[in-house]
Amino acid sequence: MILSDKEILQAIEEKKIVVEPFRLECLGTNSYDVHLGKTLAVYMDRELDAKKHNRIDYFSIPDEGFVIQPGTLYLGVTEEYTETHSTVPFLEGKSSVGRLGIDIHATAGKGDVGFCNYWTLEISCVQPVRIYPGMPIGQLIYFKVEGDIENYYNKKPNAKYNSRVAFPVESMMWKNKF
Repeated sequence: MILSDKEILQAIEEKKIVVEPFRLECLGTNSYDVHLGKTLAVYMDRELDAKKHNRIDYFSIPDEGFVIQPGTLYLGVTEEYTETHSTVPFLEGKSSVGRLGIDIHATAGKGDVGFCNYWTLEISCVQPVRIYPGMPIGQLIYFKVEGDIENYYNKKPNAKYNSRVAFPVESMMWKNKF
């Protein structure tokens, strides 16, 4: 079941959901709008290796915007830091962003209960598009969890994305054993 606006507000009051900064005008009927942070990153090498640490290059989006190009994966970050302690957060692109041909996540739209961080966005596009820092980029939808939770993400010793960072984080696939 998806949380309604009233349930999201109640969970925020009870500290079961944290959104910093929280802006009431970003609360929808059953979601919360998040915005594009100022930092983007691109991989330094064109060919990536799942078993190696692929380095990224960071840059700031200027106030006049930055044109993203097809064929390049951009890692972005939300302005908002979030925590979820009893619900499963799903990050979806806003329809207005999708209608510009922008995807904000390739496969990682679902967070885990206990995820406490900024969201790294996997941004791609079908044609060149100018994007801006602070633009609405996605919406968080919260799903209720049935049953007790034993493995909160922020308490897992092997969780790869637990360090609180306000910039995009590259793939940590190389930390897996395979």
